[in-house]
Amino acid sequence: MAILNPILTPRRYLTVVLVTVISLHYFLSTSSTEYGHLTSFGTLKEQMHLTSVTTNTSTIALAEPYNHSTALQPVHNNNDTHFSHGRRANATFVFLCRNSDLNGVVSSIVSMEDRFNRAYSYPWVFLNDEEFTEEFKQRVRVLTDAPMSFGVIPREHWVQPDWIDENRARQGRMKLMNQRVIYGGSIPYRNMCRFNSGFFFQHELLQPYRYYWRVEPNVKFFCGLDYDPFLYMEEHDKVYSFTISLLEHQPTVPTLWDSVKEFISEYPYFIEPENAMNFISDDGGEKYNLCHWWSNFEIADMDFWRGEAYTKFFEFLEAKGGFYYERWGDAPVHSIAAALFARKDQIHFFRDIGYRHEDFQHCPSGIQWSAGRCACDPKDTFDYSQASCLPRFEGLFQ
Repeated sequence: MAILNPILTPRRYLTVVLVTVISLHYFLSTSSTEYGHLTSFGTLKEQMHLTSVTTNTSTIALAEPYNHSTALQPVHNNNDTHFSHGRRANATFVFLCRNSDLNGVVSSIVSMEDRFNRAYSYPWVFLNDEEFTEEFKQRVRVLTDAPMSFGVIPREHWVQPDWIDENRARQGRMKLMNQRVIYGGSIPYRNMCRFNSGFFFQHELLQPYRYYWRVEPNVKFFCGLDYDPFLYMEEHDKVYSFTISLLEHQPTVPTLWDSVKEFISEYPYFIEPENAMNFISDDGGEKYNLCHWWSNFEIADMDFWRGEAYTKFFEFLEAKGGFYYERWGDAPVHSIAAALFARKDQIHFFRDIGYRHEDFQHCPSGIQWSAGRCACDPKDTFDYSQASCLPRFEGLFQ
């Protein structure tokens, strides 16, 4: 101590003691829960909500959404920790896929996490018509610390109903196969279209959530986002959004519009006065112009699908059997419903979200392309191609 005396003047000695006490206090408050609750450090920790997000939750355990706060929350992604604004929407990603889609699923998750979700950690819900394998779960769980749940689709929501006349359905499939229509002879594809049209939002794993972002295998998200599209939907009263719009194959929906007109005649009070009819019809509703929003990308409000208008609409279409007698897709069904039952200003084009699903893509341009550090060629975009319906959508607001 004699050696230290010349160095430790009274003022310096007091400083050393003070630093030592504060350091010890911080160590105890952060390492001991009981001690922390009795100190200001413990209170600050609770105010900042500095708790780890539970990850990779199994099937039913994820049935409760996050308790969103307005504080900053840490999002842990492998070796990095990023802070994002704590208020998030009651939302999830929905991924309908099979075990055999694994490599494409991995690619899509990596793209989404890299470009958006690594800063938000929104949960993922995977749905399959059979149990996911342990290999599948293991391969996708290592890609993110965002919670994941895995569900099986109820048989009655997936398989062709018993009341469908199989002879008539087979004739319809053969007709489309002869016309070389994609998926013309596929029953599983029809199962998928029917499930996405009327049942996915009823699945038990999705009941806690309001908004969803649909993701499919082998899709690409080209641009970084510095905001939350889910919160944009919520704060701007949007119910449906898209990135690509195009024409449907007419042979797959020959009687769909006749059924829609029947529904309008029977339930005129469901039609929104400020609707987007002019997007789906060029003559005030007499004929369907085949325009639809491509539903392999959609961010939407499941409460809209769960509402009375859409519930009645789907039940009406289901009774017609067109999902199996023809090949009604969920894209035209969703599009027609959104165009008729929502205000046109409740439908949103995410112009700044670069996206690709073979064989089409949307790539932003100008300042949105550079701000998003987009990996796509801005000249390679479907927006104003001959078969694009985007000009019709934009015309709704001119």
